[in-house]
Amino acid sequence: MEYDEKLARFRQAHLNPFNKQSGPRQHEQGPGEEVPDVTPEEALPELPPGEPEFCCPERVMDLGLSEDHFSRPVGLFLASDVQQLRQAIEECKQVILELPEQSEKQKDAVVRLIHLRLKLQELKDPNEDEPNIRVLLEHRFYKEKSKSVKQTCDKCNAIIWGLIQTWYTCTGCYYRCHSKCLNLISKPCVSSKVSHQAEYELNICPETGLDSQDYRCAECRAPISLRGVPSEARQCDYTGQYYCSHCHWNDLAVIPARVVHNWDFEPRKVSRCSMRYLALMVSRPVLRLREINPLLFSYVEELVEIRKLRQDILLMKPYFITCREAMEARLLLQLQDRQHFVENDEMYSVQDLLDVHAGRLGCSLTEIHTLFAKHIKLDCERCQAKGFVCELCREGDVLFPFDSHTSVCADCSAVFHRDCYYDNSTTCPKCARLSLRKQSLFQEPGPDVEA
Repeated sequence: MEYDEKLARFRQAHLNPFNKQSGPRQHEQGPGEEVPDVTPEEALPELPPGEPEFCCPERVMDLGLSEDHFSRPVGLFLASDVQQLRQAIEECKQVILELPEQSEKQKDAVVRLIHLRLKLQELKDPNEDEPNIRVLLEHRFYKEKSKSVKQTCDKCNAIIWGLIQTWYTCTGCYYRCHSKCLNLISKPCVSSKVSHQAEYELNICPETGLDSQDYRCAECRAPISLRGVPSEARQCDYTGQYYCSHCHWNDLAVIPARVVHNWDFEPRKVSRCSMRYLALMVSRPVLRLREINPLLFSYVEELVEIRKLRQDILLMKPYFITCREAMEARLLLQLQDRQHFVENDEMYSVQDLLDVHAGRLGCSLTEIHTLFAKHIKLDCERCQAKGFVCELCREGDVLFPFDSHTSVCADCSAVFHRDCYYDNSTTCPKCARLSLRKQSLFQEPGPDVEA
């Protein structure tokens, strides 16, 4: 009984929030029935003396009903198709506009809006059942596995969200695009042009005018003009042609024609296609400077030093080919990044000229030259045995054709001291002996003549 009395006293002090002005019993009574008056003194028994009273007559118990726990949270999406997601996005936008500026609720609603849009993009661009390799217009596209790197699509200029979108990269020209943009590509892979016709445009910005292009982009044929209507015309400094903003992103690149004619290495604005072509061609040795601009060697002193070092390396090459120790040590692999240096001394790549201008090529080539000379003249006895003795003075140390104080006969490859070779008015002694031997063979009578 004591427990029942305490419970009744507690209910009197803490009013039930579900009970309104007219209690639920009034709704349960019929229209002709009377409700008996019950006073608190009659309904609730008195507590024994000494028991504490729970007196909170003015305080209403908070059961959490002041918040709306049954309404749908802002940005909550249970949509499974594109139409429902779009509807949820519009609702989230409206909620963001109604919420106070810079409030926490508005920030949370913006985050939910971003998730909704990413979900919509994922439904538009599914990554299921996508092939790993796609071949299109000589492009060889591979599906990328990276999810964290943010790239830009070369076709639509939109950002590639690797976390939710499928994208491909061409292994030849590094063209990047969404999977949904693959079928919209109209430009062939520039790597095929590099393989079939590896040469530069050596005229400086050969412009022909917009009228020759019919006022259209040189790549996608979109209408362009210099006034920017309907699209801005941007000139490529390499080809001299005009492109739209989708095909020309104002990328900067060094122009080979300006380098070989003016020794000018300032980057200029080029189109996307030209930038990819120049990037693939930068290490290809296709520039024969002696024919394109022979005066460049008298203007740039570094080129003269590079040419002398390359000529010496070509003279060292026969020693390494016939030396077992040099082949085991793979000394010629020191120039594996510049294979043309061990083949000729005339061809240059744009990367070679860039390194010459920066001062890197001269230092690295001098170190390799010193390493090669050390093996031939000091480390290897077989290579030392292939040295020469000056046949004009018969004095001095063993000579090698790549020494700075020697001269080499162009006919028989004999090596002499430079001073002895130029001071001697006669021809090469070895060549003279060979010519005398040939003459004696032709003058000697045959056996039929003697008979």
